[in-house]
Amino acid sequence: MDHRREIDGLRALAVIPVILFHAGFEAFSGGFVGVDIFFVISGYLITTIILAELERGSFSIVNFYERRARRIMPALFLVMVVCIPFAWFWLLPSDLRDFSRSLAVVSLFASNILFWSESGYFDSATELKPLLHTWSLAVEEQYYVLFPLFLMLCWRLGKRWILIALVFVFVVSLAGAQWGAYAKPAAAFYLLPTRIWELLIGAFAAFYLSQANRKDVGRGVSELAGWLGVSLIFYAIFAYSKITPFPGFYALVPTLGALLIIVFASQQTTVGRIMGNKAFVGIGLISYSAYLWHQPIFAFTRHKSVSEPSALLFLGLSLLTIGLAYLSWRFVEAPFRRKGAFSRRYIFGLVLLGTGFFLLVGLVGYKQNGFEDYYFKNRVGSADKEIISYTKYGESAEFKRGYRYGTCFYGSELNSFEYFDRSECLAISTKKKNYLVLGDSHSAHLADAFRNNFPQHNFLQASASGCKPVLPLAGEKRCTDLVNFIYGSFLPSNKIDGIILSARWATNDIESLKGTVDHLSKYVSIVYVMGPTVEYRPSLPLLILKLKSKVGDSEAIRRYTDQERFALSDQMGLALKSKNALYVPIVQEFCSSVSCRILTKDGVPMVWDYGHFTLEGADFLVKSLLKKEMLKLP
Repeated sequence: MDHRREIDGLRALAVIPVILFHAGFEAFSGGFVGVDIFFVISGYLITTIILAELERGSFSIVNFYERRARRIMPALFLVMVVCIPFAWFWLLPSDLRDFSRSLAVVSLFASNILFWSESGYFDSATELKPLLHTWSLAVEEQYYVLFPLFLMLCWRLGKRWILIALVFVFVVSLAGAQWGAYAKPAAAFYLLPTRIWELLIGAFAAFYLSQANRKDVGRGVSELAGWLGVSLIFYAIFAYSKITPFPGFYALVPTLGALLIIVFASQQTTVGRIMGNKAFVGIGLISYSAYLWHQPIFAFTRHKSVSEPSALLFLGLSLLTIGLAYLSWRFVEAPFRRKGAFSRRYIFGLVLLGTGFFLLVGLVGYKQNGFEDYYFKNRVGSADKEIISYTKYGESAEFKRGYRYGTCFYGSELNSFEYFDRSECLAISTKKKNYLVLGDSHSAHLADAFRNNFPQHNFLQASASGCKPVLPLAGEKRCTDLVNFIYGSFLPSNKIDGIILSARWATNDIESLKGTVDHLSKYVSIVYVMGPTVEYRPSLPLLILKLKSKVGDSEAIRRYTDQERFALSDQMGLALKSKNALYVPIVQEFCSSVSCRILTKDGVPMVWDYGHFTLEGADFLVKSLLKKEMLKLP
């Protein structure tokens, strides 16, 4: 096929926002749509090549996979190899275990399935996963297992019937993506069925442009369409954010923008000439390598840093990404794509050898639990070992018991009200006063401490991750189903003595919370509102390890707390003062203006991540509130 410089420019327009988004530059809050643009480009280019070869009768599935192997595998294997020593020296055993598993799965192009399965509410932050970005490669390769076979087998039916079938798949996939963006956001984001429509947009462009008798739309229409395409892409990059439901109808904006550029931009149009200039083309040529390098560089830097690296450092790392991308393009990508340099047998042998190597290394690392025994024996003492164990507290039996996970508290991986056990969690006692603990995970982390410190009362619990217990209802379905049941069905038909509301509050919750308290006053005599918790960046156990803070009070760690949580606590106290509610502040029980209480007297971290209490931390809080008579349950 003829080389189109504007397509290289479009690649640059895709990869730069992705890099800057992952670097944390707020202006590029929707930079993640660069991946969607890549999907459209890939769908167009691959379909164009396949159609041309099918027309000539020269299509070979072996040749197709050889081209994909030359294009994808050498640079990918290089980046994966380079990641291994950094992972060995810089990651904790739990993170090294997760990295090892991803190393094995990436080599099989199934990392999108892995990262979807790991996308629970308490999972490690995505920005700390060195190979997270390979999910998009997995989606593409899964697509290219199926798509060329479909075209080859159905070619005799004619383009018309092929297009009808593809349009049907497109509509079903887009509809699934729109539903999943709200009901199953992690699955919709990572999995092929809800992404295939984006690749098909590119395929439709290839079918359209392959028509020998298509009509010339004219220079004016092409100019207008090209600029509209650019505008749509820029709108998505700068207007979208992490809270944008994706990849449903919102994803149509950048993908249709890419489609318009592919179809209408050329070297005869202004947009085509701009995107075909040397700078854009140069970045476009190295865009694949740049995409491969940026995430590991950013992730390992974040692991090594105590706090989030500065914008200036990330700018430098972005430039480093471009430099490494040029080198890997020049000395790895380009040579391997030349058939004269490496034979087909060599390429397939390299793929098999590399896949076997990464499978072996990954599986051994995962089975050895991130080489935990070696790490604790040779790198850290017993005190650090105890702290490190709390980095994976969310997987422990203690966590599941205390939070009542899977019965009275369900998370994003248990993404349905069906997991809530009404008979167990809302069992009313006829001999004790009944109090309902309601909210998100910040209600679940307190429930056990209430049960232990108020044995004379019966505590009901209704908790769902990310679920603010306020009116009007908002959030994902797992949340609205729970709150709607409690407020619309349970409270009107059952008499209880009080409600304890607890959540990861934000400033914009205050007005809704005031109205919710008024509403609940119709059903209970008192509403308790637990204030926001202290939040740490990074997690408290990691701060303790990196800052070597083993004492109970730490001035050093105080600097890594979120200051907005203290201001929010004061705002909530004032807002609820005149309401029929008892506001219970939390932050001052742990932090003064100069230091924070980070460990219990037994050396257990008060919280195990950014702000969720360990059972011991929650018990310390409730006992402290009782001692100061700040928490009274009549």
